Amino acid sequence: MFNKVIKLILILSFSTPAFSDTVYLTSLTWPPYSGKALNEQGASVAVAKAAFKAMGHELKVDFYPWSRAVKLASESDSKYVGYFPEYYYQSDEFSFSNPMGKGPLGLIENKNKPITWSSVKDLTKYKIGVVQDYVNTAEVDALIASGEIKAKTATSDETNIRKVAGQRIDAAVIDSNVFNYLLANSEDLAKVQGEVQMNSKLLTQKELFVAFKKSKQGQQWLTIYNQGLDKIDINAVMEKYLNK
Repeated sequence: MFNKVIKLILILSFSTPAFSDTVYLTSLTWPPYSGKALNEQGASVAVAKAAFKAMGHELKVDFYPWSRAVKLASESDSKYVGYFPEYYYQSDEFSFSNPMGKGPLGLIENKNKPITWSSVKDLTKYKIGVVQDYVNTAEVDALIASGEIKAKTATSDETNIRKVAGQRIDAAVIDSNVFNYLLANSEDLAKVQGEVQMNSKLLTQKELFVAFKKSKQGQQWLTIYNQGLDKIDINAVMEKYLNK
C-alpha cells in the first residue's frame, strides 16, 4: 500500500503543471497590442500569457522603446529570451514562433490630399513615413533600402500621424488597429483627428510573432510556447482585448 501511495504521488507531481518557471520577454508600448497600462497589457500580451499559462508557466513582460526591447532580447547575458510582437523577417539572432494573431498594415494619409496607388511601386512618388527599426513589408523595405521609396524615419507612430496631418509627409505605414486606438485615446492627437485617415487599400494583413533568441534556453521556450498556442483560441483572445 505504501508503494502504491508513493507511485501515485510521483505520477501527480509529473503530470500537474507547476507555476515555478517564469519566462521573461521584452515588448514596447504599441496599443492595442502591447502596453504596460493596457488591460492584460494588450491583446498580444494576453495571447502570449495564455499560451504560456496553458503549459504551466508564467510570462513576465518588461516594456521598453522598441530598439532597446530588441537589443535587450538579443543579449546573451540578459534574462530575456525574446521580444514581441514582431513581424517575420530573416534573422541570424532570433527564431520566430508560430503566428499569434494578425494586424492590418496600411497607410495613413491626409484627408485633404489622399494618395492613390495600385502596386507598392506606385509609392515611390510619395514621401512615406516609417518608424525606426520597425519591419514593414518585404517589398516596401526593399524599395526603401534601394532608395526608390523616399522614406522618412520617425521614432513613433504618433509622430508620423502628426507629420501626415501637417503634410510634412504624404503618408505613413501603420497598423490600422494602432491608428484607431491612438486617435481614440491620445489627447495629443485630438486636434488632428479630422485631418488624417487610413488609405482605403491595405498593404497586407501581417502575422504577429514572438521572436525567441537562438540560444538553448530560447529554443526550449519557443517549443513550449508553440505548444501553448495550440491549446488556446488565439482569435478569441485577440478580439477580447483589441478594443479595450
